[in-house]
Amino acid sequence: MAYESFWEFLQALERAGELIRLSTPAATELEITELADRQMKSPGGGKALLIEKPTVNGQISPFPVAINTMGSWKRMALALGADSVEAVAAELGSLLKAKPPMSVREAIKLLSTALDLRHTKPRLVKTGPCQEVAHKFDPPPPRVEPWPPAPPISNPKSEISNPPSTLRTPHSPLPILKCWPLDAGRFITLPCVVTKDPDTGERNVGMYRMQIYDDRTTGIHWQLQKVAARHGRRYYEKGQRMPVAVFLGGDPVFTFAATAPLPDGLDEFLLAGYLRKRSVELVRCLTCDLEVPANADFVIEGYVDPTEPLRDEGPFGDHTGYYTLPEPYPVFHITAITHRKDAVYPATIVGIPPMEDFYIGGASVKLFLPIFQMNFPEIVDIALPAEGVFHNLVFVSIRKTYPMQAYKIMHGLWGMGQMMFTKYIIVVDDDVDVHNTSEVLFRLCANTDPQRDSIFTKGPSDVLDHATSQLGIGTKLGIDATRKLPGEGFQRPWPPLIKMDEAVKARLAKFLMP
Repeated sequence: MAYESFWEFLQALERAGELIRLSTPAATELEITELADRQMKSPGGGKALLIEKPTVNGQISPFPVAINTMGSWKRMALALGADSVEAVAAELGSLLKAKPPMSVREAIKLLSTALDLRHTKPRLVKTGPCQEVAHKFDPPPPRVEPWPPAPPISNPKSEISNPPSTLRTPHSPLPILKCWPLDAGRFITLPCVVTKDPDTGERNVGMYRMQIYDDRTTGIHWQLQKVAARHGRRYYEKGQRMPVAVFLGGDPVFTFAATAPLPDGLDEFLLAGYLRKRSVELVRCLTCDLEVPANADFVIEGYVDPTEPLRDEGPFGDHTGYYTLPEPYPVFHITAITHRKDAVYPATIVGIPPMEDFYIGGASVKLFLPIFQMNFPEIVDIALPAEGVFHNLVFVSIRKTYPMQAYKIMHGLWGMGQMMFTKYIIVVDDDVDVHNTSEVLFRLCANTDPQRDSIFTKGPSDVLDHATSQLGIGTKLGIDATRKLPGEGFQRPWPPLIKMDEAVKARLAKFLMP
């Protein structure tokens, strides 16, 4: 199912009993965070909130704020236009496993699958609702500072300050949140950032938070290992201004696709088109050579100037549960802001888990599990517990058939995209439910000898990880919690797990309380 607007998605949430409207004014400074955090910490992720009268510096914004809209499995499924996330994953898995047809019947079935793919390619349209209201700004004069700029240096400062800031168009204040007390100001937290490779023209849509510096500039927090950062490095090497477009809202599939761990060079709008079973309609930006979804709610156009020094971004209360301290990042200069007449401002917050991002990240794992299984057929399931704040902790179950197979899986996963950030991988047998943390911890404690069954290695780390000794560099720990085989140095008999006889269980089931 494709949503024609973010508002249409909110209506679907309301019909499903998944949305709470709040008509009382709530401040974008901290208050909306507190309201949303209470919902996110509720069983099952609580409800989505529609703040109808958000205030910016005490003034009511004309744009309502929607938050926690994908913060449960039910809302995540609704965002994907499906009955469940598992159903979407199964459909994608069947597509990946498609084989050359061996009969007419198989050929017809494969043709049906191929026809579904006609929706994946985005198409350009002349105009769209995202440009119903437009504000263009005169760009500042070109800088004449020496080239090349000084290389970025990690900021040694640890002091946290929180100067007030906001982003305003001439007529429409955007209800951008200041999420946590020690944040450096207001942050756009669900921005879909569009960039292109200057050499190949390949597009990327990523999600990188944006700190508001003033009414024309923001920070743009694309981390070292992200695709947009790679694009940026090429513009810096060329000494050319880098066009950047940011959109918010529209079909919620766009937001999900921007967070999905797609391979570098694969357009996120292809994934969005496949999931919504309708091509993504794109419009050209008014002031830069990029395209954005025609049905987005807000579009912020601009550029990054490679001749300009980097600027401190942060602190920011991050998904790690701690504040990310200030570090230098590129400055994004705004040349235009456009929006729908009936725009709704989408937002999220991150912090101590569980939060909304647990469900968004979990949906990515479910959808891309078939890809992992294509590379590693022995994998049964993968889980990222909420306590691991995305990729810090990964549980994986396997069908183990030979010695040291668990270590093969550890090294393989560490080499796959954003899994390189995983600090801890625990491998268990196929009879373990990796989504049951208690069950995994039981096997971890019961099936391991710490020295024999652990491995340390080095690799890239998340730049948001405050615990590493150096920015972006850290160590990883893998633990083999599977049954041990003789070839793994285990010469004793492995005891069976205690289980009741099935016949006895069935015979006594009628005596058990429901």
